[in-house]
Amino acid sequence: LAARKLIENQAPELFDCLEFHDSFYIASDVYYTYLVENNLWDLRIAQRRKETYFSAGAQLEKRIREGVFSENIKAQLYKLLAYYGRSPIIVRSSSILEDGFGHAFAGKYESVFCPNTGSLEERLADLEDAIRVVYASSMSLSALDYRMRHGLDERDEQMSLLVQKVSGSSFGAYYMPCAAGVGYSYSPYSFLPDLDPSAGMLRLVMGLGTTAVDRTEGSYPRLILLDKPEASPYTTAAQRHRYSQRKLEAINTQTRKLELLAQEKVENLIPFYIKNYLYEHDFEAEQRFRERGSRRDITFVSCRGLARSRELMGSLKDMLAVIQDGYKHPVDVEFTINLFQGGAFLINLVQCRPFQVRSADPGQQIVPVSEVAGETAPEDILLWCEHASMGMPRDIDLDYIIYIDPVAYYELPYADKPAVARILAGINWKYRGMGKKLMLLTPGRIGTSSPELGVPTAFSDISECSVICELSETRAGYRPELSYGSHIFQDLVEADILYTAVFENERTKVFQPEALRRFEKEDVTGFAEDVPPDAAASVSLYKAAGARLVYDMTSEQVICVCPAVSGPEY
Repeated sequence: LAARKLIENQAPELFDCLEFHDSFYIASDVYYTYLVENNLWDLRIAQRRKETYFSAGAQLEKRIREGVFSENIKAQLYKLLAYYGRSPIIVRSSSILEDGFGHAFAGKYESVFCPNTGSLEERLADLEDAIRVVYASSMSLSALDYRMRHGLDERDEQMSLLVQKVSGSSFGAYYMPCAAGVGYSYSPYSFLPDLDPSAGMLRLVMGLGTTAVDRTEGSYPRLILLDKPEASPYTTAAQRHRYSQRKLEAINTQTRKLELLAQEKVENLIPFYIKNYLYEHDFEAEQRFRERGSRRDITFVSCRGLARSRELMGSLKDMLAVIQDGYKHPVDVEFTINLFQGGAFLINLVQCRPFQVRSADPGQQIVPVSEVAGETAPEDILLWCEHASMGMPRDIDLDYIIYIDPVAYYELPYADKPAVARILAGINWKYRGMGKKLMLLTPGRIGTSSPELGVPTAFSDISECSVICELSETRAGYRPELSYGSHIFQDLVEADILYTAVFENERTKVFQPEALRRFEKEDVTGFAEDVPPDAAASVSLYKAAGARLVYDMTSEQVICVCPAVSGPEY
């Protein structure tokens, strides 16, 4: 609402591009009432104590999910549903502490879509369940860890809610906006050279915006730098196709569920004038089929038409600048885009928060990576990468290195892969608040919920790490992705964790995991319960005495050296 009012007052011509805001606010007194009426107040008091901060929080999270609403609250929820009719709605968290300056809480609390179809009783039950899920998320381990990490554990956190009509249209049985995404008024980490970070950036997807902030298996959003929105790191149609959006999220009004769909499932339901904005032809693949005597249309989602729309990109760029000027601080927003015949569009701002931006210490002197490499024996270099990192410059001595073997992890049975995440969480918890410098080497993408992409972790499982390095492994199908604009991206920025990646291309000068064998290994089986032996064997925790990591932002190079030290060899 603040962002919309800034635009209305400062740029009324842009305000005409905004959809009407349609929401109900459920204030924190309802949250308190719910706790009292379900006999949870004593448990809430216990959760505020340091010694029972996490244990009582876990109990409270479970009990909140099992609570019931009073008839008075239900009567008001009935009126809310009557107002919206059969339009899908979303219940979003709006707590006292979140979205503040320096503490964005990005992804820490839940948002829940309600298809709002079926009988009135079914619609009310879905809405009540959604409210309970959001209330309970205030007591999740991830949220509690975040609040403690940022010194907010003694602050009173009260959960309010915003119930919004979902922006979009029906395409057959599916309901979704044409496109959605997140936008930053300032991009501190450029994924393309010689572009202006103050122009801002977008992370844009077809369908609902959840796939813009999460890491989705085999699917990539379109990244747009707003000073040159058509610029792309991929120069061929084959590359753009390979790193395109394969899956999108929509509400199925028939099954009454939020569904993650292959884009082919909705392609024939999209009107031609919208498809031109969202889809692109792979002409190179089509040509190959023609040479074989077959004609095929091969398309993929690239949002290229949106990027080419000067009016749309200009409006988003100007909106972000107006809001940043009003906030006196960089911001990030979540938005939707709906398209109409003739090129008209409407933008819906669904969330706005200050964006945490870190800047390098002007007095900090970092030794050039090339100089460190020149002083180090080749066999002592663990990794040396360029143009594959995000974070502030640093020169640190490491205490521990956690290495998850990509092939060993890939070969684990699917059901055993979460055990690796539990080991990580146990290591993270052991060294919590001890000031140790940990480096994590992990296959694929961190912060994912899909074991196919990497180790399924929450940020609270890796929050003690100083450095996180994603490993590429083509034999296992793992590929790192620096997810600019995702929730994990915001967590890394806020926590000042250096991200880097080992690719199997020219960006990786050296990667020698065998250099780790000179360090002493700790047994990891005690960090989690019921860990299968093969899962434990895929994780190595090394006491990295003498290991040093240097990241130089000027050259965009990072190096980690592991000089030989006295002690047993493993």
